[in-house]
Amino acid sequence: MRHYPAGVTIVTVNSENGPVGFTATSFASLSAQPPLISFNIAETSSSIEAMLRAESLVVHFLGEHQKHLAQRFSRSAEERFTDRSLWTTLGTGEPVLHGTPIWVRATVHQLLPIGDHTLVIGLVTQVHDNTEHSPAVGPLVYYNGAYHRAEIAD
Repeated sequence: MRHYPAGVTIVTVNSENGPVGFTATSFASLSAQPPLISFNIAETSSSIEAMLRAESLVVHFLGEHQKHLAQRFSRSAEERFTDRSLWTTLGTGEPVLHGTPIWVRATVHQLLPIGDHTLVIGLVTQVHDNTEHSPAVGPLVYYNGAYHRAEIAD
């Protein structure tokens, strides 16, 4: 599937051991009413146990200026939250990354084991959209094993 471009997101959850997060390119909008979203997480992911125990999560839609975050959250779990200047915590406990144009908070609605992944379905409870009517930056895209800047046509 490396030849199919996908938007890049970072999913974060609060766990009993502190913040957990990972890069995901499998995000999808499932339903408008109720507002449901989904993404996959590999059973081999260092974040799988925290994700399976989480009651809520935040999905960050990365802009082209956030390639460094996509790379950081694809590396070792111990390095992801070491730079405290990159994130803060919502009143509900989930970590939120600074400078993300759009993020959504969701409660975990359903977890479906499928093959070597778990499909996570979330019920959206909050949307933060810092783009107003026109995006300030283009989205970050993953294609053929690398991050790319999406060209936005007028």
